[in-house]
Amino acid sequence: MGDRRAKRPPGEALVDLRRRLALLASRDPQRKQIVAATAEFYGISPATLYRALREHLRPKPVRRVDHGDTKVVPVAEMERYAEIIAALKVRTTNKNGRKVSTARAILLLEEHGVEVTEPKPELIKAPKGLLKRPTMDRFMRNAGYDHRRIIQPSAAVRFQAGKSNELWQFDMSPSDLKQVPAPLWFEEGRGKPTLMLYSVVDDRSGFAYYEYRCVYGEDAESALRFLFNAMAAKPEADIPFQGIPEAIYLDNGPVARARVFQSVMGSLGVRVMTHMPAGSDPRRTTARSKGKVERPFRTVKEAHETLYHFHAPQNEAEANLWLRRYLVSYNNQKHRKEPHSRLEDWLKNLPAAGVRAMCDWDRFCAFAREPERRLVAGDARVSVEGVDYDVAPELAGETVTLLWGLFDQDLFVEHSGKRHGPYAPSSGAIPLHRYRKYQKSKTEERIDRVMALAQQLGLPRAAVTGETDLAVVPLLRVAAAVAVQPFPVPLDEIAFVSRIAAKLAISDLLHLPLAKLPAEDLAFVNALVAETLERKIVLARVRDHFKLPAKD
Repeated sequence: MGDRRAKRPPGEALVDLRRRLALLASRDPQRKQIVAATAEFYGISPATLYRALREHLRPKPVRRVDHGDTKVVPVAEMERYAEIIAALKVRTTNKNGRKVSTARAILLLEEHGVEVTEPKPELIKAPKGLLKRPTMDRFMRNAGYDHRRIIQPSAAVRFQAGKSNELWQFDMSPSDLKQVPAPLWFEEGRGKPTLMLYSVVDDRSGFAYYEYRCVYGEDAESALRFLFNAMAAKPEADIPFQGIPEAIYLDNGPVARARVFQSVMGSLGVRVMTHMPAGSDPRRTTARSKGKVERPFRTVKEAHETLYHFHAPQNEAEANLWLRRYLVSYNNQKHRKEPHSRLEDWLKNLPAAGVRAMCDWDRFCAFAREPERRLVAGDARVSVEGVDYDVAPELAGETVTLLWGLFDQDLFVEHSGKRHGPYAPSSGAIPLHRYRKYQKSKTEERIDRVMALAQQLGLPRAAVTGETDLAVVPLLRVAAAVAVQPFPVPLDEIAFVSRIAAKLAISDLLHLPLAKLPAEDLAFVNALVAETLERKIVLARVRDHFKLPAKD
């Protein structure tokens, strides 16, 4: 039986016939006549000619029906090998994207095998020469196991808060200006600090608040100072942005990891949200930038900081003044989706109960005090970050809780449920001629009474011998019958050698230059040194006049 295709007209004849038929209407009687004449010319039936017209431009498969299926091993076994090779590529990928090749993975699978634990522990080893690199690459690509698809990040999920101050996006970025010519503060030996741009953006409205700060890196202290200003009421009527948010979203940097930052946010009732740490999910790009706060950074740097090429601020205070004026126009721009501005959206979507007002600065500083247990030294001093503080003398040798405030210059100490302080940094050792004892506390007075009582106690002899009816024998006291010769005292210790020496001693006693004394106190000192130069009389009358504690 001959090939049916040999009886069909050639392709160019079918193209010409299709062109002639296209010039006629679909129900034109001439169509039938043209088809019949062409079929008679080629010696075929009209049905064969119509079939040839239908199949002439129909796409035909150019591959076999079993294309892509393995021929040497079952499909399930080939999929297992493909999964293992793809897993080897993922396991050996480093930060630079380098990984084992398919050929190397096949070699490892053939020579050493791969240990797997699921669905059961076993060593999978492929026969040598069974797997080919082109075959495995093609099979993994067709099955979706290729490395590009495996490491491709999943789709990002967009979210938006329903109310204003429900969520704030917080971040910081170095300014393109890098540094200001005359910063308001800097540390000796560390050079000029970096000009950092701090920002919070309301997630619902997109309202942004910025501040410049000169810092030596990301630290919790600068972040908390900025957040206090962001949450507090602003003096400008054009910036009504304020209130404590319900949550704050930031990256996993030093600020989020600081214990004092977590403590302050917890005291304010703010939930701290951070994105997934980098590398915690191999299928997703973690620690990605937060567009709602990163995009405003770019806008400020392009629309505002580029003008610093003409006039640069001298310090961070001037930079903040210019920035706040720009913020007014920025927040009056159109919302990303709504038909009104960011400021109008923030005011429109405030909670029904209103914003949560921020506390005052003193209360905020109290939240930033981080407790730490420490043993007080024998000289009633405790060291914090290399700085010595003189605490109450009754705390010497005690284990206390230091309430060290992040924004405090003084130290608070808590012991046995009682708070002591504030204590200022120690001025160092007391000079020899100004040495004085600590004033006794109530605890030390009680201890003195106990020590005195211990010298007066007596114990019946029967308590030791077991006998009875014995009188109490008090402790013997030895009378001071030995004559004592006083130690010779130099004449300059009995009386001052001159009025100038007496005035110097009075100045040391008062810890103040005499020239700074009021007129009546200075007249008293002049009259006293003119009357007598005896050391005891002069110092006693000075203590009495200035209400100084008596010398022990």
